[in-house]
Amino acid sequence: MKARVASSIALALAVAFGTAGCGFIAPQATTKHYDASDGVSGNVGQIDVRNAIIITDAKNGSVGNLVVTLVNNDSKSHSVAIQAGNEASATTRVTVQPGQVKVLGRDPRAETGNVFISNFDALPGSLFNVYFQYGSETGVKLQVPVLDGQLPEYNSLVPPEILPANG
Repeated sequence: MKARVASSIALALAVAFGTAGCGFIAPQATTKHYDASDGVSGNVGQIDVRNAIIITDAKNGSVGNLVVTLVNNDSKSHSVAIQAGNEASATTRVTVQPGQVKVLGRDPRAETGNVFISNFDALPGSLFNVYFQYGSETGVKLQVPVLDGQLPEYNSLVPPEILPANG
């Protein structure tokens, strides 16, 4: 009788492990990070850079509008330096308060909350280097996709011809 119980338990364990065997050794795709939108993401210390894209006018794209979300996971504010391209003169500083989720570029006609890239010559469909850094933290360089306003969800994000002040 004991042999029958033991063999039943062994058979049940063999079936359980045999049918779930792939889950024990195969990598799980749900644990891999990916950007589920058109933008790209990265991290600088306690600041999360999320869904960064640049919107420009396909016809005369001399200005780029950086649309990005900055998330401060720290208990103190940080002044994030955003450098577009390879020119240090194209650096903008944005202060992100503790726990704040700050969205930039959502209203390109507003006087603050925008990071415009002047003398912008990247074409829609290309990638443009943008560097994010604050304090003594090691920065992150992202290759940000350049898009135009042809899709309805990006039409309102095309920068105006007359630029308001950066903010």
